[in-house]
Parts: sequence; C-alpha cells; structure tokens
Amino acid sequence: MIGNGILRAAGDTKIPSIIMGTSGLVNAVLDPILIFGFGPIPAMHMHGAALATVISWLVGSVAMLYMLQKRNLLNLNWPGWKLLKAASKKILSIGLPAAGANMLTPLAMAILTAMMASHGAHAVAGFGVGARLEGMAILIVLTLSMTLPPFISQNFGAGFWHRVQQGYQLCVKFVLVWQLIIYIVLAILAIPLAKLFSDEPEVIHIISLFIWIMPLGYGLQGITILTNSSLNALHQPSKALLLSIIRLFVFYVPLAWLGGNFFGITGLFVGCVIANAFTAGIAWRWFNKVANKTAKIGEHVVEKF
Repeated sequence: MIGNGILRAAGDTKIPSIIMGTSGLVNAVLDPILIFGFGPIPAMHMHGAALATVISWLVGSVAMLYMLQKRNLLNLNWPGWKLLKAASKKILSIGLPAAGANMLTPLAMAILTAMMASHGAHAVAGFGVGARLEGMAILIVLTLSMTLPPFISQNFGAGFWHRVQQGYQLCVKFVLVWQLIIYIVLAILAIPLAKLFSDEPEVIHIISLFIWIMPLGYGLQGITILTNSSLNALHQPSKALLLSIIRLFVFYVPLAWLGGNFFGITGLFVGCVIANAFTAGIAWRWFNKVANKTAKIGEHVVEKF
C-alpha cells in the first residue's frame, strides 16, 4: 500500500493498478484451490483462504518493491535519526489526521447498524446488503479520491494553483453526473438486485428501499470524499478531519436518527441523503476557500521573490 502511494505520487497510476489487480487475481485463483482442494493440494478450508491472502499480498509486495527499486525510488541506506525524525514528523502531520478521518466512517456505520437493529433483523440484513452495494456504486469516486491528490499535490508544489482548482472542479462535476447515471441504473434494477441476495419479501423490500433512496446522495457524498483527499493533498489534514466529523456526527448520524424515529426506515435513509447534501455544500465552499487563499499567498511569495 505504501509503494502504491509512492508510485502514484511520482505520477504513475497505471503500474500500481496493475500490481494491485494482479494481487487480487492471484487471490481469486488460489482461494477455491486452497479452500476446497485441487489435485494433490488438500482442502484447507479457512486456513486455505488465509494462505491465499498471504500469498497474494506477498506477490504484490515483491512486484511493488521491484518497481520501486527499478525507478530509483527505494533507498535501503539508513538515513540517520535526524532525517528520519524530520521526515516522520512531516508524514505523520498529514497521516494521523487522515487515519483518524478514515476511522470515523466504520464507527458511524456501526451506529447506523445499531439504529437499523431497532427495526428488526430483516432491516439489519437489508442494510448490510445495501452497504455492500454502496461500495460498488461509488467505486469510481474512490478511484478518483486516490488519483486526484497526486495531481493536486504536484500542481500545488509547482505553483499551478489554477490547475488545482480546475482539476478539483472537473472531478466534482464528473462525479455528480456519473453518480446520477449509476442511480438511474440501480433504481431500474432495484428489485432484481434485491432478489439476488434474499428470497424473503421483507428483506427484498428494505434492500429495494435502500437502492431507491440512498444512491441519490452518492454524488454529494463523492464531493465530500474528493474534498477530504484534496485537502490532505494541500497539507490541510485538520480541515479534512473536521469535515469528516461534521459529515458523520453533526449531520449523518443525527439526521438518520431523527428520520428513523419519525418516519421509520424510509426516514432514516432520507436523513442520510440530506446529510450528504449539507456536507457537500460545506466541502465545496471550504476547498475553494482554501485553494483561493493558498493561491493568493503563493502569488504574493512569487511576486516578492
């Protein structure tokens, strides 16, 4: 994962994708062989699944280390305590708040799951399936959240502040249009998709309800995700962390709770969509404000120099 980030930061997004994809393919091939057995290989069940995962990550790690070495991005010499301390301080100043922001999402999802539990086991099952579908529905957003930061960081470092804003705004517009298309497709296929996961009418109804409502906010959620990663790229991790806190614990969880209390499961889902809308507006404004301020400071420094 670290090598992946290094190569992307160096401007190469293709090789990391190939390596990560190859690791996943190795895992997919080895899983059935090691779990169920094949020819002389005995069935190892859960142990086989674990071994397949270890082997796939080993293959990816070796390939990544080879590429880093080939491109002179890997130095095995001891840097000395002074340089190590300085570099670690810079990395952790961004990494720790970013890690904190990432930890908040599963915490909020756990709280939402507890809310769904008050509506019965069928609600929890339907919400669990919907949450899995969400990961697939926002896949492009997550991909952009990994490729946009290197672009922003490189242009930020080079002083091309107008390109920073252009890149961010273009990605936001694309995400809104793309997620609208995804929503239309999901809404049309809601019931057939729900029936793939369950044959119980109540669970099918909740999954369908999830698909008809929640993806309406995925484009708006995408704005927040892109803004978080972009703020980290602009060396503003504290603002990114604050944005995550606002989204999840000022809007998302409270509005979901209010909606669930007054209007049941439908209200809970609608509350999540409204929360994404509020947060998206804040995220858009914050990023442009930070970018404009950074650009003005940079221009002043250049003129002074």
